[in-house]
Amino acid sequence: MIEDNNIINVDLEKKMKDSYLEYSMSVIVSRALPDVRDGLKPVHRRILYGMEGLGLDPNKPTRKSARVVGDVMGKYHPHGDSAIYDALVRLAQDFSTRYPLAQGQGNFGSIDGDDAAAMRYTEVRMSKIAKEMLRDINKDTVDFMPNFDEEELEPVVLPSRFPNLLVNGSNGIAVGMATNMAPHNLGESIDACIAYMKDPEISIEDLNKIIPGPDFPTGAYILGKAGIKDAYSTGRGKVKLRAVCKIEPFKKNRERIVITEIPYQVNKSRLIEKIADLVKDKRIDGISDIRDESDRKGMRIVIEIKRDSNANIVLNNLYKYTQLETTFGIINLALVDGVPKVLNLKELIEYYIEHQKDVVTRRTSFDLSKAKARKHIVEGLIIAIDNIDEIIRIIRSSYDNDEIKKIFFEKFGLTDKQSQAILDMQLKRLSGLEIDKLNAENKELEETIAYLLSILNSEENLLNLIIDEMEEIKEKFSDDRRSKIIPDEGEIDIEELIEKEDVLLTLTKDGYIKRLPIDTYKVQNRGGKGIAAGNTKEGDFIKKIKTTNTHEDLLFFTSFGKVYSLKTYEVPEGSRQSRGIAIINILKLESGEKITEMMTLSELNKDSQIVLQTKMGTIKKTDAENFTNIRKNGIIAISLKEYDRLISVRQIDKEEELIISTKNGMTIQFNSADLRSMGRIAQGVRAIKLDKDDEVVSMNIKGDETYLLVVTENAYGKKTSFNNFKNQNRGGKGVKCHKVTEKTGKIIDTLPVDLDNDIMMVSLSGDMIRLNVRDISITGRNTVGVKLKNLTDENDRIVSVTKYSTLEEEEEDV
Repeated sequence: MIEDNNIINVDLEKKMKDSYLEYSMSVIVSRALPDVRDGLKPVHRRILYGMEGLGLDPNKPTRKSARVVGDVMGKYHPHGDSAIYDALVRLAQDFSTRYPLAQGQGNFGSIDGDDAAAMRYTEVRMSKIAKEMLRDINKDTVDFMPNFDEEELEPVVLPSRFPNLLVNGSNGIAVGMATNMAPHNLGESIDACIAYMKDPEISIEDLNKIIPGPDFPTGAYILGKAGIKDAYSTGRGKVKLRAVCKIEPFKKNRERIVITEIPYQVNKSRLIEKIADLVKDKRIDGISDIRDESDRKGMRIVIEIKRDSNANIVLNNLYKYTQLETTFGIINLALVDGVPKVLNLKELIEYYIEHQKDVVTRRTSFDLSKAKARKHIVEGLIIAIDNIDEIIRIIRSSYDNDEIKKIFFEKFGLTDKQSQAILDMQLKRLSGLEIDKLNAENKELEETIAYLLSILNSEENLLNLIIDEMEEIKEKFSDDRRSKIIPDEGEIDIEELIEKEDVLLTLTKDGYIKRLPIDTYKVQNRGGKGIAAGNTKEGDFIKKIKTTNTHEDLLFFTSFGKVYSLKTYEVPEGSRQSRGIAIINILKLESGEKITEMMTLSELNKDSQIVLQTKMGTIKKTDAENFTNIRKNGIIAISLKEYDRLISVRQIDKEEELIISTKNGMTIQFNSADLRSMGRIAQGVRAIKLDKDDEVVSMNIKGDETYLLVVTENAYGKKTSFNNFKNQNRGGKGVKCHKVTEKTGKIIDTLPVDLDNDIMMVSLSGDMIRLNVRDISITGRNTVGVKLKNLTDENDRIVSVTKYSTLEEEEEDV
C-alpha cells in the first residue's frame, strides 16, 4: 500500500503541456534545425566529426559506412543507425547536396529514387571541401561539450570556414515549425560575405546583386525574381523551378522534347511514370514515345511528338500537369544562440561572419600562446648554450633535478619550464653549433608573435585575414552556376526593354541631369559660338559631361566624399533645350551635397585602383573593388576634413603619372607609386602644396597622350607638350602650366589630349561647343594660349570641359 506522503498530486493538463514543450525543444534544438553558424544539424555535425576522428581524410582510403555509423552512434548520436546512415548518404549525393561533404564508394542511391545499398556494402570518407568545415578544430576555435554519456567530448559547432548554411541549404521538420533553406553557389556566397565584411551597412538589395538566387544541385531554371527577393528580405518566399527542355527536329518532319535538367528534389523515374500515366489517361495528347537515355555523362529524357501535334503545346501541358515545373518554398529558419529564428539574407551572412571572427580570433590566440611558449623555451636554450660550461658543471655536480633547477634560476634566471627543457635536451645539442639555429628560430618566433598580435589588435587585419582565407577556398572549390534565372511570364527585366545606345549625360551645378543621344552635337570649327546644350535656370550651368551607354552602371562621387550608383537608363532622357531632372529625385543626396564626378562601372576592374583628389590638395589611392557594389543611398569614398571637398576621381590599372593642376596655373606631376593604398574611409595625404588663395581644379592621368590641354574660364586654351613637365616629389608646389592674367581668368580645367581627340566646352550661359584638338595651338608652359570660344557677354565664362575621341566614333561607324 502506497503511503500518502509518496503520492504527488499534479495538474495533468499542465504536466502534459510541460512535457510536450520539453520534447518539442529537444526536437528543435537537438535534431531538426541547423545552426546558423555552420549550417549543420547535430547528426551531420557528429558524422563529420566522427569521420575526422577516424582519420577519413580525402587523401586516405575509404572505410565501411557501417564503421562510421557505429562510431557516431556509439560515441555521439544515441539514435537509430538507419537515421545516421540516411544522413550520411545524403551528404554524399551530388543531386541532393550542392557541395557534397562526404565521398561515397558504392551504391549511394540515384535521382530515380533508388535507395543506397546497405551500410555494410558501401564505403565513405570526407570530401575535400568537408575538411574546410573542420579546419583548425584542434586549435580551440570552437567550444566542446560532453556527449550523451559524458564519456567523450563533441564540438558544439564546427569552424565552418565557408558559409555552409547558404551553400548547401538545409531542410527539416520540427514540432510546430519547419526549415527549408535553398542551396547557393559557393563563389557567389563567398563574394557576398566579403562584400558584407567590407561594408557592414550593405543592403539586402545589393547582396541580391551578388547572389542573384539559389543554385540547385540539379540545375534547372528559376522563373522570376519576385520569390527570391521575398526570401532574401523576409526569410520566406516561393521560388518557381522549371526543367531545362528543348524542342529538336526529328525524323520525317517530326519533333521531340529533350529534357536535360529537372527541378531540385524531383524523382526522375516518378516524373517519367507520371507523364506516361497522363498519356495513358489521354489527359495529354500528342506524345508517341518516352525514353530515358540518361547515362553517367548526364540526364537525357526524350519525349517524341506525334507528326500532327505541336511540341510547344505538349510542353506547356507537361509544365502544367507534371513536376517539370515545381515550387520550392523557402523558409530560412535556423538556430541563433539555440533559439529558432527566421532570417533574411543579410542576417544569415552577419551571423556567419560573427562566427568566423570568433573562430579566427580563438585560433590566433591559440597560435600566439603556442609561439610565446616556444619562444620562452628557445630563449632558455640560448642562455644555456651561452653558458654551456657552467651549465654542464652544475648538472654534473648535482643529483637532484629540483636542486639543478633552483641553481639555474639563481644564476641565470631560468624558469622551471626552461630548466626542464635544458635537462631533457641531448648534450650534443647544447653545443655552439646549435646557436645559429636557435637564434634564427627566435627571430622567426618574434615575427610570428608580432603578426599574430597585429591580427588580435586590429579588426581590419582580422577581417582581411578572413577575406584572404575565404578567397582561397573560393579559388579552390567554386564552380559555375547551375541554375539559370529567367523571367517569369509577366515578369520582364526592364533592362531588356531598353535599347543599348551611346548617350551623353549632362549635369548642372545645381544638380540637374539628363541624357541625350551622342550625335546631338557635331564637330565645329575653333572660334565658333556653339549650340545650346540646355535651358538652365538663371545662375545654373552645365558642370559635368559624360559619354556612356544606356545599359551602363554609373557611379556618382560627391563633394562630401561619398559615392552612389545608378543605371544610365534610369536617368530620364531630355531634349537639347530641356533642363533635365533634379538628381535628388533619383539619388538620396544630403543637403548641400553636389556631384563632383561621374564614372562608369565598366571603367573599373578587380585589379585596378581609384585615385581621389580634394580641393585643398589631399589625395588618396584605394582599391577599385571597394566601389563595385554600391547601394543607392551611397557609401563613403574618402573621409574629408572640414571645409574640404572632393573634386576629382580617376581609375588606374598600374603605376601612372598623375597631373594635378590649380586654378592659379600651377601643376605638379608624380607617379602614383608614391601613394600607398589606403582603406575606403581613410583621409589620404598631401598631393600639392597650395598658396593661400589657390585650390586644386583638376587631377588627371598622363597616359599615352602627347599634350596637356589647359582651358581658362574666359575661354582661352592651349596645348603644351608633356616634355615640358618632369616628375617631382609628391607634396611640392609644382611648376607653372599657364600664364594666368585678368584677360584669361583662372584655370577651369586641364586634360591630357592627342590630336585625334575632340573636346566639349560648356559656358555659364549653357552654350556648348565641340572642337577638334588639332585646331588648338601648341605653346610653352608659361603662356596665355588662344581664344577657343566666343562668349555671349562679359559675364559669361567656361564652366566645364570634357573630351571625346573621334577614333571611337569612326570605329563605331565602320
